[in-house]
Amino acid sequence: MNIQHYKHSTKRILVLGSGGREHALAWKFARDIGWKNVFTAPGNGGIPNSHLLNIQDFKAVKDFCEWQQIGMIFVGPEQPLAEGIVDYFKSTDIQIIGPDKQAAKLEASKIFAKKFMQKYGVSTASFHVFNHTADAKNLIAEKQGNLVIKFDGLAGGKGVFVCSSVAEAQEVLQKLEQSYGKNVPFIIEDKIQGDEVSVIAFTDGRSIKTLQPSQDHKQLYEGDTGPNTGGMGAYCPVDLAPEIMADINKNIIAPTLKGIQTEEMHYKGVIYFGIMVKDGKSYLLEYNVRFGDPETEVLLPALKTSLWDIGKACLQGNLSEITMTFNPGYFVDVVLVSGGYPGRYEKGKLINGLKDVNDDIIVFHAGTKSENGQILTNGGRVLNVVAHAGTLEQARSKAYEAVEKIKFDRMYFRKDIGMRKNYELKMDN
Repeated sequence: MNIQHYKHSTKRILVLGSGGREHALAWKFARDIGWKNVFTAPGNGGIPNSHLLNIQDFKAVKDFCEWQQIGMIFVGPEQPLAEGIVDYFKSTDIQIIGPDKQAAKLEASKIFAKKFMQKYGVSTASFHVFNHTADAKNLIAEKQGNLVIKFDGLAGGKGVFVCSSVAEAQEVLQKLEQSYGKNVPFIIEDKIQGDEVSVIAFTDGRSIKTLQPSQDHKQLYEGDTGPNTGGMGAYCPVDLAPEIMADINKNIIAPTLKGIQTEEMHYKGVIYFGIMVKDGKSYLLEYNVRFGDPETEVLLPALKTSLWDIGKACLQGNLSEITMTFNPGYFVDVVLVSGGYPGRYEKGKLINGLKDVNDDIIVFHAGTKSENGQILTNGGRVLNVVAHAGTLEQARSKAYEAVEKIKFDRMYFRKDIGMRKNYELKMDN
């Protein structure tokens, strides 16, 4: 049999990554093509068909795909995209969903992204670019420290600092110096205070198709207080006023697509718009070039359309022919984390109660490992408990009822996921 032909004619996919996002991706693909055809690397203790593999070693990924006769790859995290995994696979017959290294700079470089927004008229906050910490002190004083500082490169979600005083801003500059030296590229932008919403979409470089608007809860404690985390929970859909969504489409999504086309970017994958809404106007805070986590864990269960079909349409350039359809109702994800997260935490805690959760609840694993038939904690964010119901409040109640059945030592979770008022987004006034 011709192996090359076999790979293209067989529905087999490799999902790269190890978190809750990747479990949700694998779960959604498995609903289309079956678990035996969905591979995840390195995966975790709860994702079927997980394989320990260094996903930064592109040749090892290629060899694994050839061995398992896998014809498609979906990249979960940003790091391989920023390092050019899509470029590497251009010389193979294995198709890969994601932007190439140049397009991935929309996330990998805050300076590149802001200049792109400015060039193509994307609605965003005013900003200044710096390459030395000492050069920023006058602007900090002028704005009385009421601003946002963003490190230029990837920082694992820890490169954005929202400041409210001169002392706070100066402390951030000291942190940048300690980590990267005084000659460090960063931006300072105006702080916009309103309501945040995530709009995640697919693109084939010719068109953009959006999923339902969602909302992440980044801070560790109730009431959006405490340190930033990778995300403590999410829900969808967010009830956006039609005029807000129209503004997002006109002033953020459409000019972004124009920029992608004008720059002739090789972009076939996911694009994430992190948006702030204030006084009826939307502002783009950042691009991500992959799915957000934990937004993925609610967006994919809400999506009726085949993810396999969407991925193929992105690769083939006919995404405009796909119609996005969604399950009715609301989806809520409560993230269970290890005690001490996002700082130091212990691993290896036994997780109890997973088999007691009702069948209509989805539990996506993030920081887990399987040992001797038991599931143990193996990260900061451990589990995502996802519920679906007709109303947001019903979905919240179902999620928290399920959470109460799961136990591990020093388990922590926020109790207010999905409870934000979001006055700006609804425009009731």
